[in-house]
Amino acid sequence: MIAALRLLTLLSVVLLSGCASTLIDSWADTKAEPLEFKREKVVVVAVVKGQASRRVIEDRLAKKISERGAQGITMYSMLPDADVSDEAATRAALEQAGVKGVVVVRPINTDRETSVTHATYYEPYYQNYWGGYYGYGWGSPYYGMGMGSSSSSTTVTETTVIYVESLVYSLKQNKLVWAGRSKAAPSDNLNVLVNDLSAAMISELKKAKLIR
Repeated sequence: MIAALRLLTLLSVVLLSGCASTLIDSWADTKAEPLEFKREKVVVVAVVKGQASRRVIEDRLAKKISERGAQGITMYSMLPDADVSDEAATRAALEQAGVKGVVVVRPINTDRETSVTHATYYEPYYQNYWGGYYGYGWGSPYYGMGMGSSSSSTTVTETTVIYVESLVYSLKQNKLVWAGRSKAAPSDNLNVLVNDLSAAMISELKKAKLIR
């Protein structure tokens, strides 16, 4: 439970600060009926803790969906006091409103990525052995496994990344028609994440011939 709460909190921080996203894998049900979401109601659900974070994500994704020709609606606006344990009431509300699809965004894991940047061989201290690399190399020797190096030309950077799953459900068929996992890292523009997620969904759904 503690790990889950930390994950949800981190997603909120990352999304609110902005992040860039990369689709790392996806799946589509090619046997599903094509989605007819044009001018139809599609609800966006952000499965995160905290109303502020949830509203930001749902608002932005709903806007992107509306730009694609459907009617993007946020779940929080439809059911602000929804009880997660009362699935029947939520289903009845969506069916009564004529909602045809649901798009879900949910964090599933976090990780730390390490990147190492080394000096290029065009650097002056690499060009000559005498008066160049001889002094440089012996000035920053390798000390053995686990001991590291004193090289000032090597930069090690650690970044926290968060994995997010995106799901598209057809309520008419009551089935999952597309799923994808994205890796997001901090950036300086929240719109980048939303644009990446929506563009990936549209592209993959078209490839699977689920939308025109």
